[in-house]
Amino acid sequence: MNDYVFGATDLVDQQREAMQRCLDPNTFTQLESLGVGPGWRCLDVGGGGGSVANWLARQVGTTGSVLVTDTAPDGLRSTEIVEVRQHDIVTDDLPEAEFDLVHARLVLLHLPERRRALARMVRALRPGGWLLLGEFDCTWLRVLATTDPEAGVVFARFHRALCTVLEQAGADVRWGVHAYQAVRELGLVEVGSLARATPWPGGGDGARWLDINSRQLEDQLLGTGLVTAGDLDGVRASLGDPAFVVSSYLTISTWGRRPLGDTPGWAAR
Repeated sequence: MNDYVFGATDLVDQQREAMQRCLDPNTFTQLESLGVGPGWRCLDVGGGGGSVANWLARQVGTTGSVLVTDTAPDGLRSTEIVEVRQHDIVTDDLPEAEFDLVHARLVLLHLPERRRALARMVRALRPGGWLLLGEFDCTWLRVLATTDPEAGVVFARFHRALCTVLEQAGADVRWGVHAYQAVRELGLVEVGSLARATPWPGGGDGARWLDINSRQLEDQLLGTGLVTAGDLDGVRASLGDPAFVVSSYLTISTWGRRPLGDTPGWAAR
């Protein structure tokens, strides 16, 4: 698999913190809707800073378990309930028919081999187990309010450059939209999806996340030829201004359940 495009800088911990603040509330709501509770065996793929794994541990209690994996699990800690494992979802095997829940957030969109990785996650579900994906449609990032129209024009250039960098690294910037069909094609049932976008005002967690991304990827962004160093300075100034508001990426939760009985054509067979 390709290296994670945001992973090679000293800003990763700050990025993870901002991401968790933006996404955790919605993730936890979706997990609650699936009924996660005592005794569940859970897998969190690409666990990052560990906030989801820690939340799951509180829900499943001492009768359950949480396996959290990452290619670089430096931000994760094992506990009585949580097991941390260095693991590449594209190349490394998982236990099959083992988990009541398999969760991944902002993992598959970055992987050129995303469908292979998704099939591996599906095979890891026990009969009746749930898959939950949280992914972006990265093309959705609109300026909602600004006192300076030119700042909106510059931000749009930055957004185009950011999507270009992601695509050059092998990402599917619309994977959040494509995930629903991919899950259905792998034989899961009770498939559902929920899309959500919220305002990210300058100075808030979402704007800080984008500011960090602009610094992590500065060389690549400039290399696209779509933005200049002056543009990036302007974008960062806007992202610190509460009067400048962008819509978040469209965050799409997609879920499905492994059939309770053998089903002809089921992907894990």
